[in-house]
Amino acid sequence: MTLREYQTSGLEYLQLVTALLQRARRSNPTGGLWEAADLQWWWRRDQHQDPGHQTFWLDYDTPIAAAILTDWGGRWACDLLSADHDLSDVVGTVWPRALGQIDALADVTVEMTVGDDDLALADLVTKAGFQTTDELDMTAWMPAAERAGPTPLPDEFELVARSDVATLPHHMIGRNGNQIGRRLIECSLYQPALDLVVYAPNRDVAAYGLFWADPVTGVGLVEPMRTEAAYQGLGLARHVLTAGLDRLAAHGCSRLKVSYLPGNEAARRLYLGVGFRQCSTSRTYRRQR
Repeated sequence: MTLREYQTSGLEYLQLVTALLQRARRSNPTGGLWEAADLQWWWRRDQHQDPGHQTFWLDYDTPIAAAILTDWGGRWACDLLSADHDLSDVVGTVWPRALGQIDALADVTVEMTVGDDDLALADLVTKAGFQTTDELDMTAWMPAAERAGPTPLPDEFELVARSDVATLPHHMIGRNGNQIGRRLIECSLYQPALDLVVYAPNRDVAAYGLFWADPVTGVGLVEPMRTEAAYQGLGLARHVLTAGLDRLAAHGCSRLKVSYLPGNEAARRLYLGVGFRQCSTSRTYRRQR
């Protein structure tokens, strides 16, 4: 196979990275770290306007691998992607380009997330000056048929989908800025009917969850979930989660996925309590210049 190197930006980047990760998931049911929906969620923060920050390798017009830099504001993330979630065949091509992109950022902090079973990549990044951190991320999967049933909502609280309240300010503006609604609509996997929010009796945003149904892979991703501090301990998160998982199943998702931090005991209990099972662990590596 002869691969063509290609750099792009904006919505074309989003289309290519989505196709690449969908192909990867179809070839490997549980491998790798990311779903296409993950990078679509990241789109809210970085629209990848500089072609030099994302390089693809194409077989004709089909993306086979990529090196992606994402600007999180104050730090950057670098991700290496391949069409089968196995970098071994392409790392010799992708890593030198990624390292060049990282070096071009000069005096910034760059992070890489590496699966704990990917010893070869961990060795490469440490040799490039990245330091191992104690920051871990847990990934859990579940067959949709094994999900727990819905739980009740406290009296006078209301669960609605974004599609039902499209004229209201988006419920995630507080943490994601006024552009969040516009950015989500630009994502091909975003569905307002799967963007759920619980309003308190006083119409505060009490809790929310965003559920991504990928019709190509059959995977339903939960990202993000949040209950505001004043409303924790009322069972709102479990209600949002079980309602969202039901909707993912209704949209054709056969497998469900979520990630959480190991130190977040409330999240661990919530996700494992509805049927998710931890399957893999990844670690953050950091280089500060």
